[in-house]
Amino acid sequence: MRQFDVIIVGGGASGLMCALQAGQRGRRVVVLDHSDKLGKKILMSGGGRCNFTNMSVEPANFISNNPHFCISALRRFTQWDFLALVDKHAIAWHERKHGQLFCVGSAKEILAMLLAECDRAGVTLQASCGPATVRSSTSNPHLFHVDTDQGEFVAPSLVVATGGLSVPVLGASGFGYELARQFGHTIVQTRAGLAPFMFSDSFKALTERLAGVAHEARIGNARAHFAESLLFTHRGLSGPAVLQLSSYWLPGEAVQVNLLPGLDIAAWLHDRKQAQPRSLLRTLLSDHMPKKLADELEPLLWPSYAQTALAAIPDAALARLAQELGNWTLRPASTEGYRTAEVTVGGVDTKELSSRTMESKLRAGLYFIGEVVDVTGHLGGYNFQWAWSSGWAAGQVV
Repeated sequence: MRQFDVIIVGGGASGLMCALQAGQRGRRVVVLDHSDKLGKKILMSGGGRCNFTNMSVEPANFISNNPHFCISALRRFTQWDFLALVDKHAIAWHERKHGQLFCVGSAKEILAMLLAECDRAGVTLQASCGPATVRSSTSNPHLFHVDTDQGEFVAPSLVVATGGLSVPVLGASGFGYELARQFGHTIVQTRAGLAPFMFSDSFKALTERLAGVAHEARIGNARAHFAESLLFTHRGLSGPAVLQLSSYWLPGEAVQVNLLPGLDIAAWLHDRKQAQPRSLLRTLLSDHMPKKLADELEPLLWPSYAQTALAAIPDAALARLAQELGNWTLRPASTEGYRTAEVTVGGVDTKELSSRTMESKLRAGLYFIGEVVDVTGHLGGYNFQWAWSSGWAAGQVV
């Protein structure tokens, strides 16, 4: 039996941040991770360049049944605080669109930084360590016992940083949710977030023909809209706008796509009818979208006027087409699921946690941080920032 002040289950972004913070406070910390290597999700993030935070972080960038929960941690450990740590380690970074911050070099630098800080703080890192059971001590109810295939670990503080269900090939599992339920916690229904849409109807054949074509569009439903690139794939639709909306999508729902978000489409078509009366619709649209997409849309949206010059198309028909182009309704069959999802929406109910410390309100000494909690960020570095902020918050008190 090995005794510590803090046991952290999960060696990802939030777990390592919590560990280094607690270690810096003089706490004896051990990080247990079932993988053979810590921080695997960090390494594969951002195409290997790690979109580690964002220049603009607001509560509106996060999804939760309790939208105010994330505010305390995000305000006390900000993107600037993490950036200061990055700069301290002389890691070169650059800003991409929408304020996204990436490593110039490799995501390996972010992981190396976290591991170096843990080493400096005296943190014990235990990889290839599968936690089998977690239990309270029979002799001391304030202690947690974690029995693993690497032995037994005991501590008065237990931090659950196990992540969600996304990308199971990296070892994701529902262990954190099972552990939460074991101690009486409620789990907000989980689902795949930041995942591509799949289709089972004739639209799938169209996406296969258009695979690789990208287009700036606006896609949304009753809860959210995102204007950015969407990408046609052999499976369906992907791209930043689609990934963002997937976190707000529920099975069976339709989504609406504005194919020309920068235009007053009805006014534009009316104007083009006067200025270019001999033009075909697909020719006009090819000025605002890939020609291949315009060609595929023709038999779907204006089959009766495929070979008709604008001047000969009735105004009422153009008005209907404007409505279709600005509100093209699609019904995904599903997302690609956890296999490719970047995050898990839902998780441990925040009503049962302290927003300041991440400690359970049901069991003293038990903490939940990162993706296992019902706080999910938008695409663009927000999920990492939640990992840093929630890990920091718990690290100050464990």
